[in-house]
Amino acid sequence: MQTNFTLAQLADPDVAESEKILRTCVHCGFCTATCPTYVLLGDELDSPRGRIYLIKEMLEQDRPATAQTVKHIDRCLSCLSCMTTCPSGVHYMHLVDHARTRIEETYVRPWPERMLRGLLAEVLPHPGRFRLALLGAQIGRLFAALLPGRLRTLLDMAPKHLPSPSPVDKPQIFAAQGPRRARVALLNGCAQQVLSPEINEATIRLLTRHGVEVVVSEGAGCCGALVHHMGKEKPAHAAAKANIAAWDRTRRDGGLDAVIINASGCGTTVKDYGFMLREDADWADKATEISAMTKDISEFMVELGLREPRRATGQTIAYHAACSLQHGQKVRSQPKILLQAAGFAVREPFDAHLCCGSAGTYNLLQPELARQLRERKLETLMDTGAVAVASGNIGCLTQLAEEAGLPTVHTVSLLDWATGGPLPQALQDHPAFTADAPAIQAAAE
Repeated sequence: MQTNFTLAQLADPDVAESEKILRTCVHCGFCTATCPTYVLLGDELDSPRGRIYLIKEMLEQDRPATAQTVKHIDRCLSCLSCMTTCPSGVHYMHLVDHARTRIEETYVRPWPERMLRGLLAEVLPHPGRFRLALLGAQIGRLFAALLPGRLRTLLDMAPKHLPSPSPVDKPQIFAAQGPRRARVALLNGCAQQVLSPEINEATIRLLTRHGVEVVVSEGAGCCGALVHHMGKEKPAHAAAKANIAAWDRTRRDGGLDAVIINASGCGTTVKDYGFMLREDADWADKATEISAMTKDISEFMVELGLREPRRATGQTIAYHAACSLQHGQKVRSQPKILLQAAGFAVREPFDAHLCCGSAGTYNLLQPELARQLRERKLETLMDTGAVAVASGNIGCLTQLAEEAGLPTVHTVSLLDWATGGPLPQALQDHPAFTADAPAIQAAAE
């Protein structure tokens, strides 16, 4: 793609990076076939190629974002399926992230949108605030009929039952069982520890059972992805720096073999810390080092090797590949390898490359498009004939669980159960998981 930026514009490192990305695009249009919003809407401007043209025009003309540009950029899920499809290697993620920052800086949204985005940015990354908000939502349901449509949508998405906080999410060290094979830091995250604390609990049990010492580092918290994808650069960078500092202290105190992420949306962002802070002389090197040692839990467990299952597995599991894992991190085979090693029969929906509509805050900001994507995905998951759905991202699990005909469970929770841990909450009353073979059950006990 030909570009026409001035030398003064290219002096801005973000513009210079975006210019390189724009010039990589050859207009082939392969990305349109795998873009969820283009598949739904059929509008060229709701495809990656169309959005690239809008971004190019906005940046080249160095003007505030227009309502049209904002509309179509807001509809992008950042699922990054286009990056998997693109034969030219266009780094769409960095381009659309830059566009969102420019929009946040130059466009004045209608006040209801500003309030909603501000509320999400101030609540979701903070577990205490998020928990209070969800408790308030349970009371708010009593008055739902009196609320505006968008607020009613938020209430509908709030879980009706909230699990208790988990003690594992406080800074501490979990000793390895048997000889120590590795020492890792676990990101305990923000929304996940409120919505499903059993995921972190299962991750810690699985790792320590396999000889890994797990550290929940003092000062670590939200990865910054939620605000980053809303174009709020300063809080995103602040969250990144807090995590980098926390994990660097852990590394200096006792060594560190990896930073483990069990929410793939977070993993994509943490692995990008090096790029995000590349122009910050005080943080660039540390950020690059932390990004390089960051692994999804499935990546790490494949390298470590899963022990023999201690349960009578064999159940058919539909594996839903989170976009942030398969497209953002290029981690595709590892979760399926682990589930199969644990004895499960793994099936995938025919549209495995398409997003379920969660995408961080997307299902809150674009509820109608998210609903359509969810319904499509649920239908194809049901067609697999599986008894449960496994995925590696809390957003996907929450999105699909809302109306799923199948229980949804994190991949790590299934692996934990198969190797001796408790049965995940979503499967407590499922007959396919409560009838272990006596011999294997006795071995587990």
